[in-house]
Amino acid sequence: MQAKDRIILALDVDTRRQALDLVQELAPYVGVFKVGMQLFNSTGPDIVGEINDYGGEVFVDLKFHDIPNTVASAGKVMTRLNCRMFNCHAAGGRAMMTELSLAVEQEAARRGIAVPLTLAVTVLTSMAQNELENDMLISNWSVEEVVVKWALAAKQCGIGGVVCSPREIAAIRAACGNDFKIVTPGIRPAWSKANDQKRITTPAQAIKLGADYIVIGRPITAAANKIQAVQKIIEELEAASC
Repeated sequence: MQAKDRIILALDVDTRRQALDLVQELAPYVGVFKVGMQLFNSTGPDIVGEINDYGGEVFVDLKFHDIPNTVASAGKVMTRLNCRMFNCHAAGGRAMMTELSLAVEQEAARRGIAVPLTLAVTVLTSMAQNELENDMLISNWSVEEVVVKWALAAKQCGIGGVVCSPREIAAIRAACGNDFKIVTPGIRPAWSKANDQKRITTPAQAIKLGADYIVIGRPITAAANKIQAVQKIIEELEAASC
């Protein structure tokens, strides 16, 4: 995999025009564009096809978490949109993840299209041990232990990978193997601000730990020279892969 293909750019903007301007400018330098709740709810599902038309692949980041049938139905919609990957919450449970995985495979086979990569969100990168215990009421395990348990459950249910903090990459690799995909947010180059992310690391560190993809937003989208910012990250990734 080329270094640029590992980069998922977070399109955390409000309008279709803002998003497509970023895609048009950065598609040659970025592998995947992330459409989250902000953009998806502002523009609707057509934004996925429009990004595809510009030559970009799409990670739809809506973090489905509902009863199994509802999430499975949503997965069929994501498959029909021809997104590259999308996610659900591992906390939704095994039945939900199993039905989602089967529904996606069946829908892709029925339409003769590629199966999107399904991902399970473990513990959000904005959360640390204090929030895990006091907000989620999980007090018997550490963040890393919860992440690994949920990652293993996801794999056993047919989910293709996880979204997790860089700090849990090594533990997930050891538990789930090399074929299980790891998407890592909480990425901040050494020259950028941490903002609201708590469990963070640099692009090079994430790749050395074993991440397949890294999600980066503001260090690129808020840069005065966006292409230059991406190129600095690509150079860092290439050096880490040597």
